[in-house]
Amino acid sequence: MEQIVECVPNISEGRRQEVLDAVAESVRRVADVALLGVEPDKDYNRAVITFVGPPQSVVRAARELTRAAVSLIDMQTHKGEHPRMGAVDVVPFIPVRGVTMEDCVALARQYAAETAADLHLPVYLYEYAATSPQRRNLADVRKGEYEGLEEKLADPAWKPDAGPATFNPRSGAIIAGARKFLIAYNVNLNTPDPKLAHEIALRIRESGRVQKNAQGNTVRNAQGEAMKIAGTLKAVKAMGVYLERHNIAQVSINLVDYELTPPHVAFEEVQRQAQSLGHRATGSEIVGLTPLEALLMAGRHYASGEALSEPELVNLAVEKLGLSELEPFEPKSKIIEYRI
Repeated sequence: MEQIVECVPNISEGRRQEVLDAVAESVRRVADVALLGVEPDKDYNRAVITFVGPPQSVVRAARELTRAAVSLIDMQTHKGEHPRMGAVDVVPFIPVRGVTMEDCVALARQYAAETAADLHLPVYLYEYAATSPQRRNLADVRKGEYEGLEEKLADPAWKPDAGPATFNPRSGAIIAGARKFLIAYNVNLNTPDPKLAHEIALRIRESGRVQKNAQGNTVRNAQGEAMKIAGTLKAVKAMGVYLERHNIAQVSINLVDYELTPPHVAFEEVQRQAQSLGHRATGSEIVGLTPLEALLMAGRHYASGEALSEPELVNLAVEKLGLSELEPFEPKSKIIEYRI
C-alpha cells in the first residue's frame, strides 16, 4: 500500500507574498511531495501550508520549509491575532494512508532532532509525539507565546525536547508533533466584538473556563486547584478573534477529532450560544484542507434523511455552513481526497 503522510506547518507570516512564495517553492523543490495549499491570513499574520507525500520526503520538505521561513521571518517585528511561539510555529505530521500514528511520532521526532541540529533552535514536541503529559496539549506548550519564550526557556521544566534552551529573538521556537486530522474551522458572527466571540469560545471549548464566585474570585478545591466549568463540546479548542478586513468577530476553532465533533455540530452550537447573547452566526470557513467525510456528515445532517449524491451532500454542507461567506469554497481544492 502506498504510504502517504500529510504535514501542515503554520508559519508566522500572512502578509508578505514574496515570503509565502519562497516558502512554497522550498516545498515544491522536494521530489515526490505535492504542495496542496498555501493559505495566508492577514489578520492572524499567519499562513497554513499543506503538503503530502511519502514519509521521508515529507520530513525533508518540512525541513526545507523551516529553513526558508526562518531565513525570511523576523519575530522581533511580528504582530498578529493568532498565538505563536516562533517563525515556524507548529509542524504536525498526520497519517493519511499506509502509515500509523506511531510512524508519524517517529517522523516528528526525526524532524525535531534534525532541525534543531541544523538551525540551532529549540524544538518542543506535542500531541502524540509529546515526551510528557504536560506537553501533549499545544496550548500548554505555546503558553506565554513568543513574548514569554525567553523566560520559559530558563525554566528547567520547559527544557526543549531538541535543540538549545537559549532564546533566539529572531526565530523563537518550533513545536512539532503527530496528530489526527485537525480541521481549522472558524465561525463568523454578526458583530465586530471579539469579547463576545471569546465568551462563546469559553462556553464551547472542551477545557471550559475557570469558575468564579459572586465576587469574581477564582473558586478552588481542597487542594487549592482552580475549579473549571467544562465546555459544551468535546475535542474542541476555541478562542475569539477580530477580523479587521471583514470587520467581524470570529470564533476560531480547532476540531481536533472531527469524528467526535464535526463542523456542523460546532456551527450549530456556536449559533445556539450566539443567539443566547442576542447575536447570530452568519457563516463559517475552513482554513486548510478538510476530509471529505466531515462535509458528508454535515450534508447528511442537513438532508434530514433525503437520499442525495456525494456532490449534492457536499454542496448542501457548503450552503448550510456558509462556507463561502468570506471566500469562495471550492470542494476540488479544499477536500483532501479530491487533491491526492
